[in-house]
Parts: sequence; structure tokens; C-alpha cells
Amino acid sequence: MSVIETMIDIPAEQEKNVCGPFDGYLKKIERTLHVTIVARDGAIKLIGPEQMVQKAKSVFNTLVELSRRGNTITEQNVDYALSLSFTESDQEILEIDKDIICRTINGRPVKPKTLGQKNYVDTIRKKMIVFGIGPAGTGKTYLAMAMAIQAFKSGEVNRIILTRPAIEAGEKLGFLPGDLQSKIDPYLRPLYDALYQIMGAESFLHNSEKGLIEVAPLAYMRGRTLDNAYIILDEAQNTTPAQMKMFLTRIGFGSKVIVTGDKTQKDLPGDAVSGLDMAMKVLHKIEDIGFCTLTSSDVVRHPLVQKIVQAYDDYEKKEDKKGKMAGRERMKRSQRRER
Repeated sequence: MSVIETMIDIPAEQEKNVCGPFDGYLKKIERTLHVTIVARDGAIKLIGPEQMVQKAKSVFNTLVELSRRGNTITEQNVDYALSLSFTESDQEILEIDKDIICRTINGRPVKPKTLGQKNYVDTIRKKMIVFGIGPAGTGKTYLAMAMAIQAFKSGEVNRIILTRPAIEAGEKLGFLPGDLQSKIDPYLRPLYDALYQIMGAESFLHNSEKGLIEVAPLAYMRGRTLDNAYIILDEAQNTTPAQMKMFLTRIGFGSKVIVTGDKTQKDLPGDAVSGLDMAMKVLHKIEDIGFCTLTSSDVVRHPLVQKIVQAYDDYEKKEDKKGKMAGRERMKRSQRRER
């Protein structure tokens, strides 16, 4: 395989952003693509096998363009550009970057960062009910919240309703002091956090007092009909089949529903069936219901979170395989005894 050299010019104002702290992003690209990178005087020299040099060049061009658009380059951007370079689709990052849903109270744009997230956002735009399924850190709830706030601000809906089942995450909390709102607030805190970041606390409280934004536990949905509303059910893996059916049958005219959940983080009793699992089986053929599955490659938190999610996925697949093999072995032994 022939070794080649090529030069890339990087504008001085983009250099620090693209190269990363202590040239950390350069070192990551070097290790991943097995090329040598020499950065000097606003230019980068790439040395290595032709195919890998071309991939590295494409990754740098993508990062420079993202930086030009005002993005702060993160390790997640670099990791994702590298992973897509092996599928010859790294330029799609630039198309994703154009899709700004809204801006936070600080002016930061909220937009999808991966192909999976882009598909999720596009499906929300097209379908009346969307199920977003995936591990922690894939932006399921945050992007759904951004879409809801944008629809509310543009007048597409009259109100936003956010709900999740109030169930302990693996531990018994016992008696909680305070009034009813104080007891349920800890379960709904992630929804408040996203609202404050995108909408601002003052705007949220103003609209909440007028009844235009409602954050409530799932049990409060029973008996209601929700018209002209953007409704988000978070942590849906912790619903029972009856709760999920109750929730989905609340929907009225002019409403849009997003259901988010992580099938690997159920807090239901061991023998209980998840309403999310059953809904996926029962509703998958209905045309106006969309299902989006996000994976570890769509994790946009700290890169370590992506590695943790992937490690758990690999472990669970291995254990599942062991369980199936043990089951087949037991069946064979049983058949031999019967003979």
C-alpha cells in the first residue's frame, strides 16, 4: 500500500477548536486512522496509506466546517466523524448540523448531532405518535422537549404536557415529606431541567401558572382527553401495559405524542411486563405511529458514557447467548432422558 503526503490549510481562528485541548483531537485521529499528523503554521500535513489519509482529510474538512458555523468541537464530534468516515458518509454531519430546532435561553442552538437523532427528529415531524427507544444519553427526551417547545412557541399547539411514571429507580425512598407536589417533583426533575435550559425558568413558571405547560405523574392522565397539545411520556419502560393503553387513549384532535424509553433500564418488578415492550409489539403496523431506535453510536454525552453503554450491550448479548445455549443443553438432556 503506497504512503502519501497531503496538506490541509486550517484558518488560524479555527485551529484551536479543531485540534482540541493539547492537540488531543489530532492524537485521536492519528490513533484511529493510523496516520501521522504534523501541525504547523496554520496547516496540517497528513502522512500515511492513501485510503487512510483521504479519510483523515475528510474528517478534518468536516470539523473545520463545523467550527466555521460556530460549533464548539467536542470529542463526540470527532468520534462520530471518525466512525462515519469508515462508511463514506461523514459529510452527512454537515447536513445534520443545518437542522436547528430551536435555541436555548442562552442562545445555544438545539439540533440533532447524529444520523439516528436526525431520523428521530424527522419522524416526529411526520408522525402523530412517535416512540423513541434507546440508551441513556442519546437525546431522546431533550430533543422531544425542544420539538414541543418549538411547536408551542409557533402556535402549532396550545399547551405542553410532560409526564412520566412515578417509580423508584431501584431503591425504596420511603416516606417523603411535604405536599403532593414536593413528593412527585424528584421523579419529574429531568423534565424540569430540560424545560429550564431551553425555555428559561421565568417563561416556564409564567406558562405553568396559566396552565399552558403541565408537568405531572402519569397517574394524573387518567380520565382526560388531551386536544391541541404536545404530550411527552418519558421513562415509558416503567409503565405497565394498562398504563400505556390508558395514556395512548387520552389523545385528542390536534395533538402530537412522543413516548421515550430505555428498554435496558426497567425499574418494574422482575416478573412485570413493560408497557413499552407491549406497545411496540401491538402498534408497529399502524401507519401514523413511528418507531425510532437509537443506539450507543447516538450517545452525545461524555464519550465515556458511550463506552459504558456499549460495554453493557456487549455483556447482555453475551449473557443472553449463554442463557440460550444453556436452555438448548437442558432441552437436549431432557430429550435424552425421555428416550
